[in-house]
Amino acid sequence: MGSEGELIVGLDIGTTKICAVVGEVNPEGIDIVGVGTHPSVGLRKGVVVNIESTVDSIKKAIEEAELMAGCEITTVYAGIAGGHIKGFNSHGIVAVKGEEILQRDIDRVIDAARAVAIPPDREVIHILPQEFIVDDQDGIQDPRGMSGVRLEAKIHIVTGAVTSAHNLIKCANRAGLDVADIVLESLASCEAVLNKEEKDLGGALIDFGGGTTDLAIFKGKSIKHTSVLALGGNNLTNDISVGLRAPMAEAEKIKIRYGTCLPDSIGNDETIEVCGVGGRKPRTLSRQILAEILEPRVEEIFSLINREIRRATLEDVVASGIVVTGGSSLLEGVVDVAESVFSLPTRIGKPMGIRGLVDVVNSPMYATAVGLVLYGAKSQPRKKFRIRDKHIFNRVTARMKRWFKEIV
Repeated sequence: MGSEGELIVGLDIGTTKICAVVGEVNPEGIDIVGVGTHPSVGLRKGVVVNIESTVDSIKKAIEEAELMAGCEITTVYAGIAGGHIKGFNSHGIVAVKGEEILQRDIDRVIDAARAVAIPPDREVIHILPQEFIVDDQDGIQDPRGMSGVRLEAKIHIVTGAVTSAHNLIKCANRAGLDVADIVLESLASCEAVLNKEEKDLGGALIDFGGGTTDLAIFKGKSIKHTSVLALGGNNLTNDISVGLRAPMAEAEKIKIRYGTCLPDSIGNDETIEVCGVGGRKPRTLSRQILAEILEPRVEEIFSLINREIRRATLEDVVASGIVVTGGSSLLEGVVDVAESVFSLPTRIGKPMGIRGLVDVVNSPMYATAVGLVLYGAKSQPRKKFRIRDKHIFNRVTARMKRWFKEIV
């Protein structure tokens, strides 16, 4: 846990919104003391496509969080997602040198497990130990102090595209922030919304966001599988825009206000008003049409996630059920569609294990940002990521020259 009174900031750089959450570490836990959000402009499917727009959105979200928390934010834990994220399992074995297993043996076996060929255009984001095996005794979480001659480790490695990770860090740097660590968004969301029983028994978290839908599967307190699907709430909005012939901004409003995945639950007399494109007259349509557009798309996204779980042969691991979180999980009927696709009990995940401004962040859309704060509080302080600007010296020199001119 971080030191008492320390402020930890989670920055969720999403496709539809940028969200900054400030948490203060106390002996009793984490107090949320500030929240800032701003519509995201400059990302597509979790990846930065316009640096200047993203920087501007980050600055506005950070300013709002600073104002609420009454502090200056300099360092953040940033979330990363996108179709470029890939996770895989690895295995390593070493001989134990002394009479008992020490930290150096654990470090050696993890190094042996991570010694896999990774393409030069990818970099490791996380190395997550799953379990250790001492002389064929498996299921060990911490082997320190145990006797044995052979130590094995099973780990989960998460990699991402170098350029996408660097662009994310560059955006934070240009907004005047250091990045303490970049964290897989589904891993952060797990910290906020999964309870101890779900992690132990085995459960799946689906982070249903705007640009991506992330999957993380837990079993016995360790992560077994991660995956990112480049489909999300924006695809629903696009379907509404095409199906109802409405502008994208109007389609988003219709989705939030009237959206549902349950056509059978809608009365025949329920209608919605759709603004026309290019100054055409508004039209009144049945709400049933909207539900018939949304239901198949949500079903398709969950079916692709279910296929991923089966491909990883982990359908028996997800014993406790499914937890759906993220902004798109607020759509009416998401739980019903998930239960019919997965044939497992499903619930909506909201941030837990926090105090302070609980009412403000009590929504699935804040799960990742709150999870980043909890992750930051648990992890050891790391070296700050900062991509140095090659022209920084020239810029400082030019600024000093301007000052001297103004003085003279």
